[in-house]
Amino acid sequence: MAAIENLVAARKSLKISLEKSKTLAFALEKVGPRLEEIHQRLPSLESAVRPILAQKDALVAVGGHIDRAVGPAAAVLKVFDAVHGLEKPLLSNPRSDLRSDLSVVKRLEEALRFLGDNCGLAIQWLEDIVEYLEENSIADYRYISNLKNSLKNLWDLYSYEERARLDGGLLEDALDKLESELRRLLTENSVPLPMTSSTLGEKPCIALSPLPVSIIQKLQLILKRLTANNRLESCMSIYVEVRSSNVKSSLEALGLDYLEIPISEFNDVQSIEGYIGKWGKHLEFAVKHLFEAEYQLCDDVFEKIGPDVWRGCFAKIAVEAGIISFLQFGMMVTESKKDPIKLLKLLDIFASLNKLRLDFYRLFGGKACVQIQNLTRDLIKAVIEGSCEIFWELLVQVELQRQTPPPANGSVPKLVSFITEYCNQLLGNDYRPILTQVLVIHRSWNQERFEERLLTDAILNIVKAVELNLETWSKAYEDTTLSYLFFMGNHWHFYKHLRGTKLGGLLGDAWLREHEQYKEYYAALYLRESWGKLPALLSREGLILFSGGRATARDLVKKRLKAFNEAFDDMYKKQSNWVVLDKDLRGKTCQLAVQAIVPVYRSYMQNYGPLVEQDASAGKYAKYTAQTLETMLTSLFQQKLMTRASSKTRHSNGKLNNVDVATNQFCSASTVM
Repeated sequence: MAAIENLVAARKSLKISLEKSKTLAFALEKVGPRLEEIHQRLPSLESAVRPILAQKDALVAVGGHIDRAVGPAAAVLKVFDAVHGLEKPLLSNPRSDLRSDLSVVKRLEEALRFLGDNCGLAIQWLEDIVEYLEENSIADYRYISNLKNSLKNLWDLYSYEERARLDGGLLEDALDKLESELRRLLTENSVPLPMTSSTLGEKPCIALSPLPVSIIQKLQLILKRLTANNRLESCMSIYVEVRSSNVKSSLEALGLDYLEIPISEFNDVQSIEGYIGKWGKHLEFAVKHLFEAEYQLCDDVFEKIGPDVWRGCFAKIAVEAGIISFLQFGMMVTESKKDPIKLLKLLDIFASLNKLRLDFYRLFGGKACVQIQNLTRDLIKAVIEGSCEIFWELLVQVELQRQTPPPANGSVPKLVSFITEYCNQLLGNDYRPILTQVLVIHRSWNQERFEERLLTDAILNIVKAVELNLETWSKAYEDTTLSYLFFMGNHWHFYKHLRGTKLGGLLGDAWLREHEQYKEYYAALYLRESWGKLPALLSREGLILFSGGRATARDLVKKRLKAFNEAFDDMYKKQSNWVVLDKDLRGKTCQLAVQAIVPVYRSYMQNYGPLVEQDASAGKYAKYTAQTLETMLTSLFQQKLMTRASSKTRHSNGKLNNVDVATNQFCSASTVM
């Protein structure tokens, strides 16, 4: 019994011990996390306690280090907070209050300048604290390591994109908006110059600026801020793009497609000479109206930045707007095939450039316009050399024409009419001063002196060569009568078309009278050797006192009328292809023929016509009436309709109304021209 009781007691004791163990295990399970937490906090507690273990002098000194570092760091943080406070006004639309926005941008620049100057200093002070803590074992090494990593990250951020991101890119966004506003102000206020039919004829009357003063002031304010932030190149690019596009639009309204004609599309100046006159007017308009205005505007807008900047902008605007195309067109003319018309066109080009000489020097004289200067210099040189070359070769080309046959119809050779009018133009008020200036310049390049007689002697020699050509050509006619008609027409052409002209004045009155007399002389020879021979065929010999009766008289009249008709028909047929170009001379020559024949024929038919008119074959002998002969004779020497149509004048400006054939013949005389 006692043993059982002991077992029960032991069982009870064990049960109690088991319950206690479970309770203890549960308690230990709850205490475990707390112990782990305490374990984790021990390093920081150790670090916190570390200063207590440090030397007293080190603890005292650390306070000064902390004070020196915290001040700059706090100031930096304060400014950084202020920067982000500017974000809202900076990202607003600049056009609402430009001056206020520019003021905010300036404040941001100042804040960033402060941050840029002081962030590095604050980081250095913080590095000093860390170094002090490490050297004096005041802080835990892990804590020191974390501080060093943080400072390294600060240095990296500070150096990122050369400190440009201290504001997180806020300034860049604000500057982008200012650039957009700059473009908007320029675009909305740049209007192409309106073109009217009288625009090119107007004298240049330029306003102080193509843009309102208020807009220029806004542009200057924007440029000031953008330039302060190294965005001048971007501003210049925007300005040049907008303004050059505006100038180009103004020029396009003039119709300048001809400036793009490639040299391969034409062989000579005649194919584009109509454009050369336009070229001079368009170039003058572009320089005096458009480029002059852009020059002044560039000065106004960029004046506070510097002359090199605004002159550089103007140079780019001029190039992009098309000044180079004008100069290249002029060069294309100088490179074309040489001919006399080209000389006049080259002189026109020189006159246009010379008229704009001072404008070119002022507008394009700076180093920024070197390309324009070089092209202009090359063009002037090519114009002068080309003009002189053609002028001095004119005599040779006239002499080469001597080898060609004269006109088959005996008219004035087109070379003669061309040269007389051409030389008159060279001596006229329009071209003589220009040609003289060109010759003076060209001779000065060769260290030679120009004398006025060189020009006049050259012209006189050309006229003498034409006269010698006429002598040579007259000998080429097999029909002597035609050569007389040829001489008559050409001498009259000289007299009539040179009298009262510059060339006529140079040749002199005696020279003109001589040609008038030659005209009369050859007219008399022509009449004597042609129509003047026919009246003798209507002789009355044997008809007044004829003894053979009426039948004999009739036979004699028939014979003489037949001879007259045959001679008249032959001569008329031959001369119906001859031409006298001058209307007055043609009428006078026809009248001389009429006076030589018709009165004699009328009288003859009145007296002896009845002898054959009753004959069955009367129509064979009384072939013409006096009126018919007069009508036929007065219709001679007319230029045929086909020939007239093929000789259409090329010019309507009253300067040189020569025909294509004349110029083509003159130009084809040599491969040189």
